[in-house]
Amino acid sequence: MHIRYSALFLSALLLSTDVYPYSACRLPEIREVSVPNRWKGKKVAFLGDSITDKIHVGTTKNYWQYLSEMLGLEPFVYGINGHQWNGVLEQAGRLQAERGDDIDAILIFAGTNDFNANVPLGEWYAEKEESVEVSGPKQEVRKRRMLQTDDRTFRGRINCVLSYLKTNYPTKQIILLTPIHRGYAKFGDNNIQPDESYPNGIGLYVDEYVKAIKEAANVWAVPVIDLNSISGLYPVFDSHTRYFHREDTDRLHPNADGHYRMAKALMYQLLAYPADFE
Repeated sequence: MHIRYSALFLSALLLSTDVYPYSACRLPEIREVSVPNRWKGKKVAFLGDSITDKIHVGTTKNYWQYLSEMLGLEPFVYGINGHQWNGVLEQAGRLQAERGDDIDAILIFAGTNDFNANVPLGEWYAEKEESVEVSGPKQEVRKRRMLQTDDRTFRGRINCVLSYLKTNYPTKQIILLTPIHRGYAKFGDNNIQPDESYPNGIGLYVDEYVKAIKEAANVWAVPVIDLNSISGLYPVFDSHTRYFHREDTDRLHPNADGHYRMAKALMYQLLAYPADFE
C-alpha cells in the first residue's frame, strides 16, 4: 500500500515539474572579461633584425608601431637590417649606453639571419669536473656545467646576449620572439635565399633555430612568444603572399598587413605578461 502511494506521489511530482533540462539547469550568464593593459605608457626596447629596423624594410609600418597604437606603449627601436644574434649584443650595449636603466621591458626578435648565415647551433653548456662542498661537510668531485659563450654558435650568442641583459637589467621584463616562417627571396644574384623547405648550407632547417630560442626560455628564465606559430604567417603558400613585400622576390619581409597581423597576435600574448616588476 505504501509503495502504491509513493508511486502516485512521484508521478504527480514529475507531472508538475518542467522536464526540459535547460530549465532545470540554466546556463550561467556569459559576461565579458576585461583584461587589464599593463603595457600602457611603458617604455619598451625592441632589438632584432630587418623586420624590426626603423627603416621599414619591405613595409610602410612595423609591428612595434602597431603595438604602440594597440597597447599605448612607448617603443625604443634598436633592430638593424641583417643583424644576427651577435649583432643583438651590440644593440643591447647601445640600449645601455643611451638609456641606462630607463626602460621597462625588452623584446628580442632575431634568429632568421643566423640560420641563413649557416651559424652552427652549438651547446648551452660546457662541462668540467670541480670539487664542491657537500653535506658532512666534505669535498666531492662532481661535473659542473658552465654557460657556453662561444659567439661562433647560435646558442653561445644567445647566452652572451642574455647574460649581458640579466646582468644589466635584473629587474626588467625580457621577452624573446621566435622567427616567423621563411619564404623565397632574391635580393640580387649574390643574395638568393631558398624557402624553408630547404636546409641552410650546413644542413639545418630553420626549425632547429626556432627550437633553440624556445629552449632559451628555460635556460634563462625568460618568456618566449612563439611568433613562428601564433602569427599564422606562412609565406611558402601563394595564398599568404598578401602579407609579404613581393610575391616573386621577397617573401621574407612582411608588408604592413603582415606586420599588423604579427602585432595583433603579439598584443594578446603581451597582455598575459607584466610589463614590469615594480
